[in-house]
Amino acid sequence: MNKSHTPSTSNFIKQIIAADLASGKHVKIRTRFPPEPNGYLHLGHAKSILLNFGLAKEYGGACNLRFDDTNPEKEEQAYVDSIVESVKWLGADFGGKALYASDYFDFMYQCAEHLVTSGNAYVDSQSADEMKHNRGFFTKPGVDSLFRSRSSSENLSLLREMRDGKHADGAHVLRAKIDMRSPNINLRDPALYRIKKATHHRTGDKWCIYPMYTYAHPIEDAVEKITHSLCTLEFEDQRPFYDWLLNKLADGGLLQRPLPQQIEFARLNLTHVLLSKRLLIKLVEGGHVDGWDDPRMPTLAGARRRGYTADGLRRFAERIGVSKAHQMIDYSILEDCMREHLNEIAPRRMAVLDPIKLVIENYPEGQEELMDVPNHPQKPEWGKRQVPFSRELWIERDDYTDSPPKGYFRLAPGATVRLRYGYAVKCEGYHNGIVRCTYLAETRSGTPGADAVKVKGNIHWVSVKHAHAAQVHLYDRLFKIEHPESVEHLNPDSIKTVSAQLEPGLKDSKESHVQFERHGYFICDDGRVNRTVTLRDSWAKH
Repeated sequence: MNKSHTPSTSNFIKQIIAADLASGKHVKIRTRFPPEPNGYLHLGHAKSILLNFGLAKEYGGACNLRFDDTNPEKEEQAYVDSIVESVKWLGADFGGKALYASDYFDFMYQCAEHLVTSGNAYVDSQSADEMKHNRGFFTKPGVDSLFRSRSSSENLSLLREMRDGKHADGAHVLRAKIDMRSPNINLRDPALYRIKKATHHRTGDKWCIYPMYTYAHPIEDAVEKITHSLCTLEFEDQRPFYDWLLNKLADGGLLQRPLPQQIEFARLNLTHVLLSKRLLIKLVEGGHVDGWDDPRMPTLAGARRRGYTADGLRRFAERIGVSKAHQMIDYSILEDCMREHLNEIAPRRMAVLDPIKLVIENYPEGQEELMDVPNHPQKPEWGKRQVPFSRELWIERDDYTDSPPKGYFRLAPGATVRLRYGYAVKCEGYHNGIVRCTYLAETRSGTPGADAVKVKGNIHWVSVKHAHAAQVHLYDRLFKIEHPESVEHLNPDSIKTVSAQLEPGLKDSKESHVQFERHGYFICDDGRVNRTVTLRDSWAKH
């Protein structure tokens, strides 16, 4: 790649990368997206995916998809499969081959023995409570473990016994030997390995000790020759240990320089959303939602079923940018990005979500017509479709009222409106649950007489005889307050299911995204019809 490359939209990470390429520190960059396979990916992960893979693409580098599968008790192959599918859906190119922390377990253990023999790690036999107590806290330094002075040979022997399954879970822990009095608690002899006699989803029962995430992650980066290791700000205090570990291993000849550079950025924080995996698990296991891919969930699988698009998420990521400052993003920005993209790709269709019947009294019984209806008013090249029109139609319940308020231009006794793409009709009243009208035969849309009668109201409809009845799921935000903290803040109106009447072409339609005129954007998938987003922000503060 040309080292003089200048990114179109700069941020502090791009500036670092550009400087590293210009100086010759790196000839080619390599990033990675490192999810833990203990749940489904959420919207915050989308920001990281698009950032890591986007930078690699922009600078002619590469990005790895690597699973940090170091905790066998919480990991499942089903999570791996869902993550791969979501990453592919976002258009990320990882060469078709996912990598795993477990690929490097043998090398990680080799590194652990090196740290022991070089005097940089020891086996601690304190209880978990003792370790926690002796670690101190922010204003109080830690206290050295009584086992910190064990000889290298004794530590190595104990480590091998741990590896060989000769000790119970919790009996020993391998710790780095750094500084128990460091003001950075992460440097107070952090744990490297723990005994965990659990079956791993890839390595089976080969191991009964597993590396800690903070130990495994830097080694994985180095082995894969990651140049820029991007993570969120909560890992900023871990960076000194990240650098300490890699330098110790490089000094011992186990790793090659230049070593990866950890760079932190602000995570995604959205109003009306919880992105904590722990709380998302609680929503699923507590039955508050219908699984990880419930369209109300902020998971990528849920967003996809809701009708959110990968392009919409890319636009969102570009709009909010990348920074080191914590920020709370209003959910309406994400919805606006979806509307912007869906407006471009979604054909228009007519659907009546709360139907009442309208009868045109003077329209000949048994007569039918086909109305020419544009597929997208702003895209004439998309052409038109033909929609059947007849004497009996479904219209929206709120398109009729006996007592119209000021500014109401739809159906009321004596009022004249246009049936969209059809005729002008005059309302004669409401009897026996039916809106009664007469039509003006010369006013058909697209004919010279269409403008013979000037009307202010224009309503959509579906022919009763030809309508396709369907259950439509009207999804809204999962939480009712801007900054939810628990399931107590769930929005009781986050889903409403209605019996709707759709134009007949939608019955066997292979289209996925559509705009139901006057209602919003919807996705039709396997017989389900889900609302993606309304036409306007219904949560806007007035």
